[in-house]
Order: sequence, then C-alpha cells, then structure tokens
Amino acid sequence: MSKDYKLAKRRYVVGGFIFLIVVIYICRLFSLQVGNDKYKENADSNAFLRRIIYPARGLIYDREGRLVVFNQPAYDVMLIPKDVGDFDTISLCNTLHISKEQLLEKWAEMKNPRKNPGYSAYTPQKLISHLSPQDYGRLQEKLYLFPGFFIQTRTVRQYKYNAAANILGNIREVSASDVEKDRYYRSGDYTGDLGVEKSYEKQLRGQKGVEILMKDAYGRIKGKYENGIHDVAPISGKNLTLSIDMELQEYGERLMANKIGAIVAIEPATGEILALVTAPNYDPSLLVGKDRGKNYAALVRDPQKPLYDRALQGAYPPGSTFKPTQGLIFLQEGIVTTSTQYPCYHGYINGLRVGCHGHGSPIALKPALQTSCNAYFCWGFKNMIDKRGTKPSVQLTKWKDYLVEMGYGYRLGVDLPSESRGFIPNADFYSKSFRGSKWSGNSVISVAIGQGEVLATPLQIANLCATIANRGYYHTPHIVKHVADTVIDSKFREKHAPHIKKEYYEVVAEGMRMAVLGGTCRGAALPGIEVCGKTGTAQNPHGKDHSAFMGFAPYHNPKIAIAVYVENAGFGATYGVPIGSLMMEKYLTGKVERTALEERMLNANTIISSGVKSH
Repeated sequence: MSKDYKLAKRRYVVGGFIFLIVVIYICRLFSLQVGNDKYKENADSNAFLRRIIYPARGLIYDREGRLVVFNQPAYDVMLIPKDVGDFDTISLCNTLHISKEQLLEKWAEMKNPRKNPGYSAYTPQKLISHLSPQDYGRLQEKLYLFPGFFIQTRTVRQYKYNAAANILGNIREVSASDVEKDRYYRSGDYTGDLGVEKSYEKQLRGQKGVEILMKDAYGRIKGKYENGIHDVAPISGKNLTLSIDMELQEYGERLMANKIGAIVAIEPATGEILALVTAPNYDPSLLVGKDRGKNYAALVRDPQKPLYDRALQGAYPPGSTFKPTQGLIFLQEGIVTTSTQYPCYHGYINGLRVGCHGHGSPIALKPALQTSCNAYFCWGFKNMIDKRGTKPSVQLTKWKDYLVEMGYGYRLGVDLPSESRGFIPNADFYSKSFRGSKWSGNSVISVAIGQGEVLATPLQIANLCATIANRGYYHTPHIVKHVADTVIDSKFREKHAPHIKKEYYEVVAEGMRMAVLGGTCRGAALPGIEVCGKTGTAQNPHGKDHSAFMGFAPYHNPKIAIAVYVENAGFGATYGVPIGSLMMEKYLTGKVERTALEERMLNANTIISSGVKSH
C-alpha cells in the first residue's frame, strides 16, 4: 500500500471526524435555541416579565337564580429567583407577619423540585399564597425594597350559604400529576376538587391571559412591551346554574343535623336533583384560604366522615324500599297478577321463616305494598327463581337484568364525581358463594326484600321512585341545569324506560298511595296533596336498623320524588317518613305548618341513640 494512499485515507478519516463534530455542534445549538424552552426563558427573562393574568372563575347559581358561589380577590407573593437581589429578610418577615424560620421553610419548598416540579430560576415562582388584604397593603407599599418580588392577584371562592359542600366541592392547588395531565396548569395554579368544581372544572376555570412587561438591566419593570399589543386578555369561566333549590337543600341539612345518612330529591319529569343532602356535612368555607390544608386534614380524621358523600357513595341495603321493584318484575314476568294472593302466616314459606308483622292473610300485591308484607315478596321471588322448566341461574339473570334497567347495580351517571354502583348479585356470584352446590330461591330469599347481598345508593332509590312517579321512565339524575346559556348535555334529556308495562307501574303507584292512606306511610300524608310512599327498615348487622323512605307527590303530575336514609335510626316510619314528608311539604307549599313534627325531627339525635359517638 502506497504512502500517498495512506495519507489520502487519513484525510478522509480526519475530515469525517471534523464533519461529525460540526453536525453535533449544530444539533446542540438548535436544541438550546429552538428545542429547549429553558434557554429561551433565560434569554427572555433578562428583558421581559411574562405575568399570568388569572381569569375569574365562573359563578354558581341555584335553580331559582340565587347566587351560591362567587369570587373574592386573593394575593400570592411571587418572585423570579434569578432577579432576587439583596433584601432585608427581617423587614419582609415583619411585613408578612411570619417568622424567619417560616420564610426559610417556604423558600426551601419553592426550590424543591419534588414539591414544585415547575421550578426554574428564570420564571415566576410562588413563595407565599393567600395574603390577607392587610398584608397585601403593607407589602405593596414596601415592594420596591424587595427586588425580584411581585404580587400575583387571583380569585378564591366565597359562599353565600353554609350548605351543599358535597355538591359544590372546592378548589385546591394543583399536584404534579395535574400539571402532567393537563398543559393548562402550571405549578401554583388551582383546580376543582370534589363536587361540581371538579366535574365542571374546564367550564368554570376560563382561559388565562398574559401581560408582557419590559425590564431594564437592573431587573426593574419599565412598563408594557410595545404598549401591550402582545398581551392576551383572560377569558372568564362560564357560570353554572344548578338544579338544586338551595332553600330546600338548607332545610334538608337542618333536618339531618345530628344524624348520619342522606336525602335525595329529584324532579321526576326532568331528572333534575332538587336536593342532595349528606350527613354529617361541613361548612364549605373551611376549605378556602391559608387554613385549607389544616381543615381538610381535620375533616379526613373525623370519625363520622363528613367528606364521604353518603347520597352518592353510601351503598346500603335498601330494605323494603326495594319491594316495588319486585312487584314490577313479578307482574311483567307473569308470576303474579293484581289478584294473586300469598299467605303470610307468621312469615313461614315452605318451612323457611321470614319475619313479618300483623296484617291480613292471604294478601295481594297492592295491600302487600301498603302493609310492607315480607312474605308476599319472598313467595313471588321463590316462584320466579324456582319456576318449573328453567334453572335458578337463568331466572336470577333475568331478575338482575330488570333491576339494572331500573338503575340498580351500576352507576347512573350523575354529573358529580365518586358515584358508587351499589351491588346486585348475579348467578355467578351465588355459584361461587355456594362453591358449586345447588342453590334455589329459598337459598337467597333475603334479596327479595332488599336485604342480603343487595346494596343501593340513596340516589338509586330516589331514581326508582322518580321512575314510578313517571309511570315507567327516568332521566339520568343531574345536578347542573345550565352551563352559561347552554342547555345541559343531551344525555340528561334521554328517557330510560325499563321493559315493564306502564300499567304495572300504575299498580305499584296505587299500592304506594294506599301505604300513605292507611299503611306504613301514614305519617307522610299532607293536607290537599296526594302523597305516595314506601317505608324501609333495613337490617344492620353492626347495630340498630336503618330507617328508610321513598315517596313522590302529587300522585298525578308529580313534582318531587324523594329518598331518605337515616343510619341506625330504627323503623322507616320513625325518621325516614317524617323527614321525607317535611321535605315534600317544604318544596310543594313553600312552608311547613306541622311545626311540632318539624321540631321533633330538627332536635332528634340518632347518633347518640344509636350508640355511635357524637362529634
């Protein structure tokens, strides 16, 4: 191999190496100047300050146009770490009424990338949030003494009513996962947490604006860049109109004071939720301001779980409020007719004892609803599941399918977070429970009367009542009536109709009317208003029985359907019926004239009487 060839080859190697270095250098330069926002921020921050302008969050009104949630100004101490010069630490602490240790702790949190994932020395960072108006005024006067610091104005929530915390929710500072999921947010922003604040966050939050300010070589603000032509104005969030009647909501919360449970009231014709009470509840203003974290932790530790929305999340045995579903299924399947009678001799069914109470025997469907006869519905269930020529597993599947169509066993789809699905057992569940052994209607008879494995939420019970009130259909229950000027989502206008004849709903409605006229719901009667109802006393293996009620009124063209569930309160007629009746009276007439009954319910304490410690 010649010497010239070796030199030529070496030139190619050296040239290729130099070319590779140049390419790497160009790529890195491109990455720094174009692909990496950090260096762009560094360069821009020397000349500009991009200040975020937060939009006003949407207001919230009730169905009558009453203002429920509005905004008030809040002030955060912000800084650009790179621009922070020498300043008097003691003077800043005295101005903000904090200790030097607290300031250093907040400074460390701000610079901690785990607690503040968006930290950059070249971009605005939040040091202290929720300044009081007094602290804001003092700092504003002395701000020139603290180079690199400025005040960010935002809004926080204010409440007109000390009610509906479970419906409204609250707002909290975004987490690292929130920032990662949605590029709208940056560290220090706020987002909806629980209630409509969470489920309608994108409509309520609006769109941020930005103003671009020029800085001189010393970092001092010199005014708007090019007279503000590059600024972007914020767009306020959309207002919400709730379906809730706040006066009814407040009244329901007063009736449920010192009790554990829930009330759900629905307008049957639309599916609009009129009241959604969970007890115990809390003041929504506790989760606003600098004490939010401390108050939230206290609510989490509270043994009565006020953050737990029992109206949506509580999965309870529905007890006898479940019997109307059974009557509808038996009629549709031809197991019974309106004249079919079953015996109730001390509750014995083929040797199986089912507890009941004194009434005539044998008994037909409507008087069975009137008197809440356990035996009647157990006989009907047994005859359906053990029907000749078929299998219990096939019949139970058919039974469950009807219940699912009625809104049980799955989430209804209410426009609030954290709804529970309840539970309706299927054939596979029992096959596993009995470990392959044969089972029959008698084996699982308790589900016929809303006991055993059956669980339902108060929302599902109220929705069943609305379906009966409508004589065979329901709209998905929802809490928001309008978003700004936009009508609600079309899914809330759709009718859901179980495959059960309308005439059978009329039969059940008549039985519920009889229960008020001369049965277990006599306490629900209202002068001049035809009320229909069904009591429920749900057995509780952990203590005193639960008191339940569902009802609607008027009988024709109903305006309200309601479910009441009071934990550890005994018979349905003791608390469920009177509370439900008072709620209907308040909504339909605008006042309550049965003041003695009202006082008794307002002053009752079922937490103490049930043996549960009061908080």
